[in-house]
Amino acid sequence: YPVKSMRGGTVSQLLITDRGSVGDRAWALRDPTSGRIASAKRFPRLLEFRATYVVEPTMTTPGRVRIEAPDGQTVYADEPGASEFVSSVLGRRLRLENQPRGDEKTGIDRRTVFGDVPVSEMKPDWTPETMPDYFQLKTGTFFEIGAVYLLGSGSVGHLRELQGGTALIDRRRFRPNIYIDTGPATDRFVEDEWIGGTLEVGGTVVLDQFQPTLWCVTSTLAQEELPRDRSVLRTTAQYHSGCLGVYASVQHPGL
Repeated sequence: YPVKSMRGGTVSQLLITDRGSVGDRAWALRDPTSGRIASAKRFPRLLEFRATYVVEPTMTTPGRVRIEAPDGQTVYADEPGASEFVSSVLGRRLRLENQPRGDEKTGIDRRTVFGDVPVSEMKPDWTPETMPDYFQLKTGTFFEIGAVYLLGSGSVGHLRELQGGTALIDRRRFRPNIYIDTGPATDRFVEDEWIGGTLEVGGTVVLDQFQPTLWCVTSTLAQEELPRDRSVLRTTAQYHSGCLGVYASVQHPGL
């Protein structure tokens, strides 16, 4: 996902450092009025854009990102006028940036950030009156919490069955860095079994310190052929405390 909250794409390999996947959320849009990072939580139409690397990033070079708008027009993230192009579609002046500050926050709407699920079900220590109007981002990045987000196919299937099968519950709603085929069983949230352990990926990368990932309204939003559907988050809240998948720390980097 080269640009935060825009659609991304699948790749054949990932270079994982202790800061996450090289090139992931390398760019973001900033609201110059509030100074906060824009996301689909406040700007759902960001998911109508797709961002891809036309030149892959490396440890020493940033690569080059192409942004495709809903009407098929394209712009490169680093070219003059890119911010104005995206802003014109969204109807709000935003600025594309690729140098996160030390302390970044993404703005939220308290009334809608968890869809129609009460705040107390998702964050028991919050109330509508005391909850902040932002989510804190990981220091020096445009990431929400952890360096790498993992999701198992079994958990997606389990959520689909718990919901009743009327919603289009798809991995794209949850934006994993690494999506793992965990086999045909869809009777549980498979990542629960990883907590406290380590996971080796690709022979060199080792991930640990798994944390259940709390979801928000983004999982319910429309993208491509997936319609807006609040039941996705409602089911996640009812059966798994609003969590799906896990964030992980990088114990050992690699390819």
